[in-house]
Amino acid sequence: MSATVNDLNPKAGREFFGHPKGLSTLFMTEMWERLSYYGMRAILLLYMTAELQKGGLGWDVRSAAAIYGLYTSSVWFLPLIGGWIADRYIGAKRATLIGGIIITAGHFLLAFPPIPFFYAGLIFVSVGTGFLKSNISKMVGDLYEKEDERRDAGFSIFYMGINTGALLAPFVCGTLAVYNWHWGFAAAGVGMLFGVIQYVLGLRNLRGVGEPPVDYFAENLKPKQSSAYIAQMATVLALTIITIIVLGSSANSLFPSLIGKEDTVLNFLGLAFNFSIAIKYVLMPVVLVAGLIAVFLTGLQDKLTTDDWKRIGIILILFAFATIFWMGYEQAGSSLNLFAEQSTNRQITTTWEFPTAWFQSVSPFFIVTFAPLFAWVWVALGKRQPSEELKFSIGLVLTGLGYVVLAYASSILGGGKVSTWWLVIVYLLHTWGELCISPVGLSAMTKLAPAKMVSLMLGVWFLSISMGSYFGGLVAGNFEPDQSVLVSIFTKVAVVLIGGGVVLFLLLPLIKKLYSKPADVVPVEPA
Repeated sequence: MSATVNDLNPKAGREFFGHPKGLSTLFMTEMWERLSYYGMRAILLLYMTAELQKGGLGWDVRSAAAIYGLYTSSVWFLPLIGGWIADRYIGAKRATLIGGIIITAGHFLLAFPPIPFFYAGLIFVSVGTGFLKSNISKMVGDLYEKEDERRDAGFSIFYMGINTGALLAPFVCGTLAVYNWHWGFAAAGVGMLFGVIQYVLGLRNLRGVGEPPVDYFAENLKPKQSSAYIAQMATVLALTIITIIVLGSSANSLFPSLIGKEDTVLNFLGLAFNFSIAIKYVLMPVVLVAGLIAVFLTGLQDKLTTDDWKRIGIILILFAFATIFWMGYEQAGSSLNLFAEQSTNRQITTTWEFPTAWFQSVSPFFIVTFAPLFAWVWVALGKRQPSEELKFSIGLVLTGLGYVVLAYASSILGGGKVSTWWLVIVYLLHTWGELCISPVGLSAMTKLAPAKMVSLMLGVWFLSISMGSYFGGLVAGNFEPDQSVLVSIFTKVAVVLIGGGVVLFLLLPLIKKLYSKPADVVPVEPA
């Protein structure tokens, strides 16, 4: 359909870098949300492994990496549930607002030192991200027709907003954390609060975008019941917060051996229960299987066509290779952060070295720098640009080359530390890889997903990040500041990434056969 300049039409006009005006609201919201997330992530593992006298938790690397991996995995698999809820009941617009509020509460909980607040904060951030992450991306896709050639470029611009926040986050939260860890966590909360305020003020740019298929609240609540319903929900939320804190306190006192221990065996109803094994090797695979079953059952419920199932098949192929990519990329906050802390020369003057967390701004800086270039290239190439699958293959190889560089840097460690420029090169290669995969993957999900399952399939995309973070956490748990160990770890990761890129390239002809003919693709109109 032809676009006209009309604020009521989210696809109309070219007010934001040649894109629909609603992209500006989503851009800024995601920028603030990512500032809060990456600011907290930059200091999370360092906080857990810091000595008690330095204000940290004093946990060993293996235990802290396992919890870090579980947390980041939770952040990325919960959008599968949040996407399903939005698709069926509340819509992406409301889900995004709910998620932002819960994330804000989570970061402020982390600002308090007691262990129960630590666990409660992680849970709240994870749940809030589950509501926000897939749904805000779904609304970006809703701004474009499926055949609109600006789509990949629009996601690249949106992705630049993500990384503008990620660029600023380590400087703000990381610098404050040098003086007090909890100041850094509080700064993340302030950032998310700004994001929520900005989102509410910009809702006028999102008319007709992210609405529920049926106004669940309007159909189920009479006007006089609304205030009572809100009061009930507020009560439930308050009781949930209290319950989490109480349970956290109880767990901390009843099972202190869980804290900072790699292997803990509990007796539960007379059965030996290994806490570490359950967390590492059972929980996340179960989540993966449950998520894929949910997709299958939803597809049956929606009575998908054969072409719909073929496109879901493409999504699942991209899911598998995206998981490999995120396994390497998401080690930025774990093994690469530890490498920066223990094996990299951060000395600027004889009396001052810059905080380790600042390294977390290198990749976002490159993304903000190169995202416009990549967006311009995709638009300039138009229909001649590489397919999503080929872009994925290129991205995997580039990320793998980053680990080749890291393995070489580890080989020259000796007994000292290496130059900061080695990590800068690694992050540059990882950035180019990410720009070939992450915004492209978001765009592909919104284009390939059946109309009633867009948020859910975006949840599948984020599930790939979850699984990648999970495997990355297992890899990071083997980190030791030893030359031979580091060379071995990084070489194996490089082989997996580059091998994945080659395998995907060989599968391109098979994937091409799964695509429907252009006539079969029906554009999604705004609700």
